Formats: sequence, structure tokens, C-alpha cells
Amino acid sequence: MFDKNVLHLLTILEAVEKINIYTIDLHNADIFYEINDQLNFNASINLLIAIGESSKKIDEDLRTNYKVVNWNEVIGLRNILSHNYIGIDYAIIWDVIQNYLPKVKESCIEMIYHLINTKQLKNNLVKVLENKYYSHLRYLIDLINNKEI
Repeated sequence: MFDKNVLHLLTILEAVEKINIYTIDLHNADIFYEINDQLNFNASINLLIAIGESSKKIDEDLRTNYKVVNWNEVIGLRNILSHNYIGIDYAIIWDVIQNYLPKVKESCIEMIYHLINTKQLKNNLVKVLENKYYSHLRYLIDLINNKEI
């Protein structure tokens, strides 16, 4: 169908979009931590772990070409969140979400765009994005359809 990098990038983007949903109306780290009995915070932590895990699986040479994001820090955050759950500083997590996730999103979109190099891949990717799981990524369909191959 297409290389593993695209699937990992889609997983990252879906996690970013869900974190955006969980934090959209929140105005500071304290609210983020306390709202819904920490449900939004805990869900976001798990999604950040998924982002780090998928980042590890993207080919290193591809990650190296997109240095706007320090991928080693993304992976390192995953390790910290996975192994030091009790010691997590929610203000730092809030800062990551507000200031670093937009760069991760932008880089992932650019990587996907770069990786689309055949009409078959383009068509397959559009079919995947029509899946209900990726409902938060439908904006990619127009981007992909407009790419000349």
C-alpha cells in the first residue's frame, strides 16, 4: 500500500488533532490539569506517548530532513512520560502542547506531502483518510488531491 512512514505520520497527526480537541477551550495549565477530573490531561499524556512512539518508528533519514522538530526530544518526552508518570509537571506538558505540537503537525504534513510520489499512493492515502479513525485528518485529502504527480 505505502511505506510505514506514512502510517506513523498519520498516527502522529491524529494524536495531535485529538490533543487539540481536548485542549481547545482551555486557557492555562491549571485548567488543563484540573478539568474533568484530569481526564483531558491524562488523555493528552497518552497521546503524547503515542506521538513519541510513532516518531521513533519514522526512518531516521526522513526525520533528519525535517529539523524544525527535534525528534530526539519528542522521543525523549515519550520515555519520560512512560517511565516517570507520577513526576510529570503539567505546566511543561501544557507548554509542549501549546508551543511544540504545532511544529510537529506542520512537519508531519510536509513529510506526508513529500512521500506521496505515485498516483497509486495518492489514491490509497485518500482511501485511508476516509476511514472513520482518521476523521480529524480529512483536511489532508484536499492537500493530497491537489498534489501534481
